[in-house]
Amino acid sequence: MNRKTLVLPAVIGLLAPVLAACGGSGSGNGGGNPIAVGTTDRFIASKAVPAPFDPAYAYDAGSWNVLRQTIQTLMAMPRGGSGDPVPEAAESCGFTDTGNERYACTLRKGLTFADGTPVTASDVKFSIDRVRAIGSDSGSTALLSTIDTVETQGRSQVIFHLKTPDATFPYKLATPTAGIVNPDDYSRSKLRNGFAVDGSGPYTLHAEVKNNTLVKAVFSKNPNYKGQLKPKNDKVELVSFADADAMGKALDKGSIDMMTRTMSPEQIKRLSDNPSKKINLVEMPGMEIRYLGFDTSAPAVRSKAVRQAMAQVIDRGQLTADVYGTSAEPLYSLVPSGITGHTNSFFNKYSDPSVGKASAILSRAGINTPVKLTLHYTTDHYGPATKREFEVLKKQLNSSGLFSVDIKGDSWDTYRPDELKGKFAVYGMGWFPDFPDADNFVAPFLDKDNFLASPYANSTIRDQLIPQSRREADRLTASKSLTQIQDTVADDVPVLPLWQGKQYVAARDDITGVEWALSSSSILQLWELGRGVSG
Repeated sequence: MNRKTLVLPAVIGLLAPVLAACGGSGSGNGGGNPIAVGTTDRFIASKAVPAPFDPAYAYDAGSWNVLRQTIQTLMAMPRGGSGDPVPEAAESCGFTDTGNERYACTLRKGLTFADGTPVTASDVKFSIDRVRAIGSDSGSTALLSTIDTVETQGRSQVIFHLKTPDATFPYKLATPTAGIVNPDDYSRSKLRNGFAVDGSGPYTLHAEVKNNTLVKAVFSKNPNYKGQLKPKNDKVELVSFADADAMGKALDKGSIDMMTRTMSPEQIKRLSDNPSKKINLVEMPGMEIRYLGFDTSAPAVRSKAVRQAMAQVIDRGQLTADVYGTSAEPLYSLVPSGITGHTNSFFNKYSDPSVGKASAILSRAGINTPVKLTLHYTTDHYGPATKREFEVLKKQLNSSGLFSVDIKGDSWDTYRPDELKGKFAVYGMGWFPDFPDADNFVAPFLDKDNFLASPYANSTIRDQLIPQSRREADRLTASKSLTQIQDTVADDVPVLPLWQGKQYVAARDDITGVEWALSSSSILQLWELGRGVSG
C-alpha cells in the first residue's frame, strides 16, 4: 500500500479495523527501548487541582487515560470502544432483578494489587464509598449518583443496590471513577495529592515530575495483573509536550514512537496529503464534541434570548471548514451522530444561520444591541486550533452587528477551576464520553451536581426524562425521552453544541497495534502497542 493514512470505519456496535501496511506483525518490545507516546495533555498538581490522578477527583480524558493503564475497574469497555461492557476485575457481573436496581459482581480468583495484596469485595466497597463520600467538585461523583448502598458477601461478591433503575450502570462501573484502590494507599475521606497511583491494572506508574508538572509517565507491565487485557509490551512512556509542534518534531526525529491527542489540523492535513515513508497517520471514528457553556445566572446571558440569538448566528459549517477541515463536522445536539437517540434539535429549531432571525429574537425580548460578551477558552487542553476556533466565533458574532465579543484564553490548570467557580459567563469546553450512550451526553451537563457546576436546572429533565431514559435496557426505546431532552436544550440553550470530531494518531511504522491505540470512546489503550520491523 502506498497510502499511509489508515481509516478505521465504524459500524453500529462494531469497530472494524484494517491493518496498515509498512509495519511488522511482531508484538512486544522485549528488553528493548520502551515505546514512547507523545501527548499535549498537561498534568499539573496545584492548590486548585491537588490530586489530578485520584479516581475520586480525576474527570478529564487525559487523567482518565493515565488511570486506565493502572487502576482496574469491575467492568471495561470492549476493545473497539462500543458495545456492552465486559468483565475486567470481575469474573462476572449482572442485574439480578427485572427492574435494573440490583447489580451483583463476583471478583476474579487470585486478584491482587500490583504489590501482591489481595483485592477483596471490601476494597471495591471502600473505593466506591470513598468517591461518594469525598464528593469532589470535579463532577465525577455524579457517575455514581444512582447508587443507594454497596453490600459485600464474602471476599469476592459485591452487590450494588440502586436508588432508581439504571440500565447504564454497567457502563459507569467501567469508568476510572469506579476504579478499585487499596485502602492502605488511599484515605477514606481525603484526596491523594500529587501524581502517585497504585492499583491492580495492567501497568504500574512511575511519574517523572518537575515543578509540580508531570513530564513523563512511565508505565511498566504489572506481573501480578489478572484481567481480560493482554499487554503487548513491557514498558510505555507517556511524554507530555507543551504543544503539537514540539510533539510532531519529536516524532519526526524518532524521539517518540507515536503521537496522540492532540494533533493540530495542519499536522493531520500534512500527513494525509503528503504521506511520510516512516510515519503512518491513523484516522478513527470518535465521539468527541465541543460546545459553548453558559453561566445562565450571569447578567450578560441570563436571558435565554441572548443564548438563542447566538445559536441562530453561529455558522457551524464555516467554523469547522475554516478551522478543522475534514477532521470535524457540525453538531446540532449534545448527543453526537452515531449514538442511539441522537436528533438534530438545534438545526430543527434554528435551521441555517440568520442574522435577521437572531435580531428578531433579541428585539422581542427587549434586549439592547450590541450585546457585550467575553468568550473564554483554554489555551492548552484541547489542542492548538482552539484559539483559531474562538477567533472565528468572535468574527461571526461581531459581524452580525448584534454582539460585541472579546475572547480570552487561559491555561487549563486555572481555567477549569475558574469555570467551576462561575467566573465565566460564556466558555468553551470539550467532552469525551465516559461511555458510549446518549445518557452520558446529557446527564453530565443537565443533572444535579453536573460536570459544569451549571446553575441551569430543569426539573422535567432531572426528575422525569433522565430517570425515564435510564429505565430502558433497550436504548432505542429510550429515544423518546432523550429527544425531549435535546429539544428542551435547543430551546433553553444552557449549552450550545458546535462540532464533533474524528480521532487521529500518528506513529512510526515499526509500531504495531496502532489501529487499536484509541477506541471510539477515546480510551487510550497503550497495552495494544508493540514494536515490529520497520518497513
